[in-house]
Amino acid sequence: MRWVTILRDGMVDDSNAGNAMRLDIDGQGVAVRLRQAKPIPLDVTFNCQKGEMLALVGPSGSGKTTVLRSIVGLHQSEQGFVKCQEELWQDSSAGHFLAAHQRKVGMVFQNYALFPHLTAIQNVQESLAHLPKQAGSEYAKEILSRVHLSGLEDRYPKTLSGGQQQRVAVARALAREPKVLLLDEPFSAVDQVTRRRLYRELAELRRTLSMPIILVTHDLEEATLLADKLCILHKGVTLQTGTPLDVAAHPVSATVARLMDQQNLFVAHVVSHNPQAQKTLIRWRGVVLEANYQPDYLPGVKVCWMIQSANVLLHRRHRPSNGERENPLSGIVASYTVLSEYAIAQIACDAPENVVITMTLPIHVARRNDLGQGEQVKISLLAEGIHLMPFEKLRGDKSINVD
Repeated sequence: MRWVTILRDGMVDDSNAGNAMRLDIDGQGVAVRLRQAKPIPLDVTFNCQKGEMLALVGPSGSGKTTVLRSIVGLHQSEQGFVKCQEELWQDSSAGHFLAAHQRKVGMVFQNYALFPHLTAIQNVQESLAHLPKQAGSEYAKEILSRVHLSGLEDRYPKTLSGGQQQRVAVARALAREPKVLLLDEPFSAVDQVTRRRLYRELAELRRTLSMPIILVTHDLEEATLLADKLCILHKGVTLQTGTPLDVAAHPVSATVARLMDQQNLFVAHVVSHNPQAQKTLIRWRGVVLEANYQPDYLPGVKVCWMIQSANVLLHRRHRPSNGERENPLSGIVASYTVLSEYAIAQIACDAPENVVITMTLPIHVARRNDLGQGEQVKISLLAEGIHLMPFEKLRGDKSINVD
């Protein structure tokens, strides 16, 4: 396996130095590197291996659709490299570019793009024109069976539910025997109950597929639930790629933390490091907190820091424990919301003042502790969950508190 490092100037370096984006150009999945100045600025790099699902996540205008069009062959970036399962689809440095009809890509569109005048099986057969009619019909039935549509082969799209239409679209995409499957906001047109069922069906279907799958979505929860890896895009730039858990817990910047919808995001100064205790001390609005050991940040430097809700510990009333001694804070529940099986509480801290810590906990835990708006509570910020990032001044964001 050969890796190349993508430097900021767009050149390729085989030294793998630093933390620059790396492109696996010899892998069995899809490798993508796209750079252009216009019409939409792009600086995108990612890999997706066979049998893996990667979710491209970012706000509207972040370049997700342009990336998909580049993989399909409908867009040619100024500097581009696209390789899929040992087939070179684009290499701008060599003047090489395969047109869309030369690439074996399966695509599921947001609105499914089914032919309304064709039945389900006829829609699938449109991707099987290279097969004899009888063989194409039998294979189309087999594909429809794989997506749980047996018995509905002769139904027209207008007589199918939104979920069933989506499954026809998936079957049609798979009928091409693609080397990569692209899903462009595939669940946005169905209701939440149907969406959950389709999530399960897609997870089941994935076990039978040996191709890379790229999912484009603006729904962070959906991406986290379905994908093996996230690629965070912002203003056409790849900010971070990794597993959902790693990106959520260890964002490389405050911008990524915001895109991952992290609520507890603040500014502090590094005080000191204790390698023996594996702790880093930070000063946050006059309060000194213990954090996990992060020696890359020099004492005195200003940093952003965050803590996930899972690492905010609610003190049990009348039952203190040793863990509650770790970065203890007190305050009043300023807001309390119940969402299904969970409660979201915003704690207005006594010190530092004018600071709100958000925590999510199971509803039975909240009820057992008589949690509610206006209640006085004590919490702890677990040191292992305090993550430091380079300082960013994010204007207009009230969740960023100055030191």
